[in-house]
Amino acid sequence: MAPFSKPETVLKQAEGLVSVGQTHAALQSLTEMFQSKRFRATPLAALEPIMLRFVELCVDMRKGRTAKEGLMQYKNIAQNTSVPSIEAVVSRFIALADAKVQAAADKAKEAALTDVDDLEAIETPESILLGAVSGDQSKDRTDRALVTPWLKFLWESYRTSLETLKNNARLETIYQQVAQQAFRFCLKHQRKVEFRRLCETLRLHLSNVAKYSHQLHAINLSDAETLQHHLDTRFAQLNTSVELELWQEAFRSVEDVHNLLTMAKKAPRPAMMANYYEKLTKIFLMSGNALYHAAAWGRYYAITTSIGGKSEEELSRLAGQVLVSALAVPVGLHGDEEESKSKSGRLAALLGLTKAPTRAGLLKDALSRDVLRLSPAPVKALYTLLEVSFDPLNLCASTAPLLDTLCAEGTGTPYAGYRTLLERALLSRLLSQLAQIYSTLTIRTLLALVAPLTGLAPEHVEAYIMGCARRGELAIRVDHAGETITFVDDAFTHAGDEGSAARENAVQPSGAELVRTRLGTLAATLHRSLAVLFPAPAAVDREAEQAEKFAVLVRAARAERAALQLRRSVVARRRELLSELSVRKEKEEASRRAESSRRERDEEARRAKADAVRKEMERARREVESIRSEEAKKLAQNLIKRGGLKVSVDDIEDLSTDSLMRLQVEQLEKEKKELHERLRIASKRIDHTERAYRKAERPLLAQDYADQQAGDRAAFEALQTARVEHARAAHALDMDTKRRLGRMVEDFKARRGAIAERKGVEFKKRLEEAQRKIEEEKAKRLQSVLQKREQERVRYEEEERARRMEEEEQARAEAEQLAAEEAEREKQREEEEKAAEKRREREAERAEAAEKARLQALRAEEAEKRAEERRAAARAAPASAAPVLAADAKWRKTSPANTTPSTPIRPPVAVTPPRVESPAPAAAAAPAKYRPGALGGAGGGGGWREREQLRKAGGAAAPPPRPSSPAVAPAPAREEPKKEDDGFQTVSEKKVWRPSRLQGRT
Repeated sequence: MAPFSKPETVLKQAEGLVSVGQTHAALQSLTEMFQSKRFRATPLAALEPIMLRFVELCVDMRKGRTAKEGLMQYKNIAQNTSVPSIEAVVSRFIALADAKVQAAADKAKEAALTDVDDLEAIETPESILLGAVSGDQSKDRTDRALVTPWLKFLWESYRTSLETLKNNARLETIYQQVAQQAFRFCLKHQRKVEFRRLCETLRLHLSNVAKYSHQLHAINLSDAETLQHHLDTRFAQLNTSVELELWQEAFRSVEDVHNLLTMAKKAPRPAMMANYYEKLTKIFLMSGNALYHAAAWGRYYAITTSIGGKSEEELSRLAGQVLVSALAVPVGLHGDEEESKSKSGRLAALLGLTKAPTRAGLLKDALSRDVLRLSPAPVKALYTLLEVSFDPLNLCASTAPLLDTLCAEGTGTPYAGYRTLLERALLSRLLSQLAQIYSTLTIRTLLALVAPLTGLAPEHVEAYIMGCARRGELAIRVDHAGETITFVDDAFTHAGDEGSAARENAVQPSGAELVRTRLGTLAATLHRSLAVLFPAPAAVDREAEQAEKFAVLVRAARAERAALQLRRSVVARRRELLSELSVRKEKEEASRRAESSRRERDEEARRAKADAVRKEMERARREVESIRSEEAKKLAQNLIKRGGLKVSVDDIEDLSTDSLMRLQVEQLEKEKKELHERLRIASKRIDHTERAYRKAERPLLAQDYADQQAGDRAAFEALQTARVEHARAAHALDMDTKRRLGRMVEDFKARRGAIAERKGVEFKKRLEEAQRKIEEEKAKRLQSVLQKREQERVRYEEEERARRMEEEEQARAEAEQLAAEEAEREKQREEEEKAAEKRREREAERAEAAEKARLQALRAEEAEKRAEERRAAARAAPASAAPVLAADAKWRKTSPANTTPSTPIRPPVAVTPPRVESPAPAAAAAPAKYRPGALGGAGGGGGWREREQLRKAGGAAAPPPRPSSPAVAPAPAREEPKKEDDGFQTVSEKKVWRPSRLQGRT
């Protein structure tokens, strides 16, 4: 390997080699530089021009593999420091290859034109022979010879660029750009095989993202911007596959888009989803899947209407497309019955549906979006015939003209591709309607009914019937011997979603319908029988009962509504709190992830920088040592070759650079002395020789000077003579020319005058035309100014009138507001008067209650006086008198044996007076508190102390009667607290109960 040179030197050397036609050597020199160990240490500012020249040479020589190796090495060097440099080199590489393809195509066109020798000849003998040998034409052969090699190289350059830029987050933008350029290349040149390979390559790169996720600059699909770049590329892939009519590849592209959409954290743009669903409609239409084609149109229409911006004509066209696609689905077709469950779930997931769609669901969704109103008139008529009317005998005859109108070829109608699907749907509708009327039908009659449909041959009808019977969509049996068709009415078949719609339009119930509704029919019959046997009660009672039930239901509904509103508010508040909490958590998690990733990047960058510095220092040290050793060896070898240095080969490695330099200086001094001596001897010899030459030439100098003067004079005289002759000839020629032109002066002046006169007339005409146009423009300008002023005046008057109307409206509103306030004040005065009246009534009621309480207190005082009189009479009675006991009194005896001087004899119990059930307390007395012994007679004689005094005095008076309940003085009539105007009232002093042992304490 050659020693390393500076990048500028290598580039100049390569340019020099290219200039002399040695492009292979120039490319080899640049390639050897890439293989050098010092290539990585070269600054990128010096490497980028070399790389640009390198890719130019690779493109000129079609060296794809060499270019790939160079681009890989340059990417490894520049990806950490200068990404734009890589983008510039790759873009230059692709642009040069594309320019070569264009130049080759232009050259092929020129070659095709120049190859034709005779334009009038239809065919040449050579073309006839070549046509007999092969079917290729001249242009095809020229393209294969000139264009195809460069096309192959351009395709290889795209693949090389994608392989170079893959799985690197910093190079993601240029990677997506190159991928989209490759899509345009495939579309421009109709390269279907290469497009499939390109799609597989992109899928492989995407699947390897997780594999290389541990690398420093790995692609992160969770990043919204990166995911959006991938989505844009996949949508470009989808559009290209649809334009190339590669429907399987388009379906795979749809799956790629769907997988990326499931990874996105936020919803994609509506315009992007509209493009997605539009491509799905084309894919499903080409595959013949009418059900999912109609579902895709429904989704596209929903997205388009939500975006807005469509004209009435475009909305009408879209609405007709949606309705026709839904009508084109056969009646008994179900998603789960047409494909397996896994496939139907996969297709439904591509459309964003939770379950497989149905024909009834698609029609219902379309009608809910007001599609029928916006659709064109022929589509409305088709919908009426297929879904509303019931006329199986004339169904095909009525629908055939509509199909011819809608699906006419070459008219630019969007329904041209639906004829086959609509005929199948029409046939399925016809069979379902015939099955409701007939049990057996001849094949000839069915074919006669289907005859208006030109696209349905008898074998197609029979194949469709057999397919429906095999899939279970129709319960039908064909008898080829009797040439009949039998509609089997199985009583135990299950009707699906389409069956429900068919039952609504059914003419008569089927056996399956009778079996399914037998319990309901029996219940309805029994209910009617009970209504006949046990008629309902009278209408008045029933109405009252119904009204009461209705009121109960209304109250329950209101309570349920209030509870539901409360639950909704609680749920909404919880949802808001949860959303806020989730958003806060996401923000915290995002900030935490960003902080951790930033710390990791900083740490990684710091480690990488430290490693790079350490490696650079180590490499520099090794290089310095190696350079010193190499220089020492070279210096020693040079000194040895010169012969002046006496150093053995074995001692070269032991000598240092300084010692070798010292030896070299000594050698140079020695050589310098020897050279100075040789120069002194040579100069002395030259001086003697020059002196001899000058001595010999001195006598010849005078003769040479005289000869030179004579020659110079002769040459001057000859030159002067020739100049004079030439001047005389030129003067004569000029005089002759003047005489010839003098005869033309008068004609020239006359011609110039005529031209000046004509131009003056034209100038006057143009000046008048310009003045006329200026006046017209002035008049127009004046008219426009006046018109504008008039418009300003009208606008000012309109604004003034609007302002006055607004002021009048505001004044009227203020008057209405004042009237409303006056009515409100009047209403308040009436309410205050009513409140005063109510207060007067309550005061009268309180006065009456107080009077009643006073009378009751008087009666209580009289009863108390009478009780006191009775107790006094009882005390005055003789002690020996036998006590008169009441009928319900009880005796208490004392034993005589126990009567001792120390044991006083307990007096007998007197007769208890009648019990006052509810004694009326005095009106003026305060409410008394209960105290033991306070219930005796006057003066409190009912206690044990009074009885002991009576015994010692010798009296045997009976103790006063003990009432059954204490006579408590009634509380005075409580006054009604006066209410204030503001609705509040004062509260009386709060009474707190306290036990007897705490009564004296405060």
